[in-house]
Amino acid sequence: MNQSVWGPAQREMTDLLRDHPDDVPAVVDQLKALQQILGQVPPLLGENPLCDFNKLYLTITEGVLERLYAGRFKDPAFLSRLDVEFAGRYFDALRAWAGAGASPRCPEVWAALFQRIPGPDCRPLPSACAGVNAHINYDLPFALVTTFDHLGTDPIDDSDQHHDYLEINEIFAEAIPGLRRGYLEKWQLLIDTMNGRLDDWWQGEAVEYTRNVAWRNAQKLWGVRHDMRATDQERAGLDRTAAGLNKLLLSPLGAFLQ
Repeated sequence: MNQSVWGPAQREMTDLLRDHPDDVPAVVDQLKALQQILGQVPPLLGENPLCDFNKLYLTITEGVLERLYAGRFKDPAFLSRLDVEFAGRYFDALRAWAGAGASPRCPEVWAALFQRIPGPDCRPLPSACAGVNAHINYDLPFALVTTFDHLGTDPIDDSDQHHDYLEINEIFAEAIPGLRRGYLEKWQLLIDTMNGRLDDWWQGEAVEYTRNVAWRNAQKLWGVRHDMRATDQERAGLDRTAAGLNKLLLSPLGAFLQ
């Protein structure tokens, strides 16, 4: 149990996590409120590693909402549902970490990041990458399965849903340069300038590759969705693999992986 993990922000966090957003605007509002609350959690306050990820996640979700309003998706019902299911897993992990109610055990991959909230401090970019790793490599395949199950469709390549899923890669590509530079110190910005767009390119490629793997894992999970034992085995395997990467990202070596 981690009832006091949020310190003086405990009541605000508990109240926030009591809500379950049911559309993309509500997800954006909850992420904004979460960012404010995280900045009140001692001892690192706004420097705690979860703030770094939540900022990135909020930016990407705002990009999704803008494209929904602009009519950029072929199947907006799919994308909206996926966004809600996806965010729900992040909020569920936060509830589980705090030991709220009857929540299940916090996934190991999220625990690796959450346990750094009280310190010691770790660099912003590895922290943000650790959150992305947890959310895409662990949460996303299951969010896809529940979304397709809710809509009564299958995860098929080259479908309208797959097209919209790949559209999110463009949002990452647009947001990554500004976000990444915001995490860097002055000396790192100098090196970044010398590298030109190389760092932006490889990180964009990494996101695209990781999201493609998540789609394939969702298809695999879809095939065993009625077999709870097989699903639990896949869940444990994905958690174990992603947690191993997070421990690396959040270790001293993570500072050199930027």
